[in-house]
Amino acid sequence: MSIDRVLLVDDDRAVREALGQSLELAGMRPLLAGSYIEAKDHIAAEFEGVVLSDIRMPGKDGFALLDLARKVDPDLPVILLTGEGDVPTAVRGMTGGAFDFLEKPCNPSELIAVVTKALRTRALILENRALKREIRRGDAAARMLVGSSAASEQMREAARMAARTSAEVLISGPPGAGTAKMAEVIHLLSAAAMRPFQKLSAASATPDGLAMLFEKSGGGTIFLDEVAALPMAAQFALLDLIDSHSGTRVIAGTYRDLARDAAEGRFNPDLFYKLDVMRVRIPPLKERTEDIPVLFRHYVAIACEQSDLPMPEITPDVIAGLMAQDWPGNARGLMNAAMRFAMGLHEAQEDTGAPGLSAQMARVERTLLIEELTRRNGNATEAAAALKLPRKTFYDKLARHGIRAEDYRE
Repeated sequence: MSIDRVLLVDDDRAVREALGQSLELAGMRPLLAGSYIEAKDHIAAEFEGVVLSDIRMPGKDGFALLDLARKVDPDLPVILLTGEGDVPTAVRGMTGGAFDFLEKPCNPSELIAVVTKALRTRALILENRALKREIRRGDAAARMLVGSSAASEQMREAARMAARTSAEVLISGPPGAGTAKMAEVIHLLSAAAMRPFQKLSAASATPDGLAMLFEKSGGGTIFLDEVAALPMAAQFALLDLIDSHSGTRVIAGTYRDLARDAAEGRFNPDLFYKLDVMRVRIPPLKERTEDIPVLFRHYVAIACEQSDLPMPEITPDVIAGLMAQDWPGNARGLMNAAMRFAMGLHEAQEDTGAPGLSAQMARVERTLLIEELTRRNGNATEAAAALKLPRKTFYDKLARHGIRAEDYRE
């Protein structure tokens, strides 16, 4: 990856142009700014370059720019310039996270050497990020755990973290959240992905049945659905089987408070602690409403493909109706609604009591912003233009809804 942009910030025009010329002669592309205000809009999480800034400037200084860069992207190299050369200033800059520190007037060869090193560092950082995104776009978590919200990304990260170990996992989530799918994702991401993945309803488990499952596991994964319903005799058997089959992993799913059940004698405490090594929580849809349109479109597309039906139009009114619901059935309830919608049998809504108009409008607005950013690969300028919003208004809305454009870049 070739990175050659340098955001050069200095309030002295003569110095700014002289430094810019030195960078240009070295084959770099300087982007000149005379103040913090001019520079701040160019600083982004995926900025393909580095920052070279004077410290002493009217208004907000170079330290303020460094602080902004650290908040937007802690890995963005910032080189600070000073005409004073005092040690306290240098120490403050370096302890604040500056990549390096140069004294003006700069020796051209020293300037180019420091900036070149910073550009190489930045190129490596962006290349590693791109590789990680490429890998994750193709993994089971990205394919099977659909959603664009921060909560969904945290859920995918939790699945990946659980998969990197061989420890038992306890998946919690409300009814209909999809604990079985999460268990399968963890299995597919793990080192045991090519070995058997077996599912069993805990309520129907017997000591003998569990023993047979472990014998057939072949070092794979056993998923127990709603483990709180596991009969007491089977709980004791499971404890022994886990201890005697160290190569087999058990993943348990529940929508109950298993810790409380164990404390109140309704579940074997030893088994609870054995299963509760790693936790993965699936949040309800009401905690990640921006995922509703994404999931609904996904489910409708699947239903149409399975039934060989044409893809129906999903209008903004349909989306608004979906987001006005609490969806107590969670993903399963939304999937059922999507299937009915695909077949033209029912409106894609649940009669659960809609929130107030302002709350509904806020949900819809947030969803439209996220969808447009997703379509535009996180390009805020293009998204604002598509939504016919002034740039400042668009950014104000992003801030109000806690949305960061860079989160939607591939």
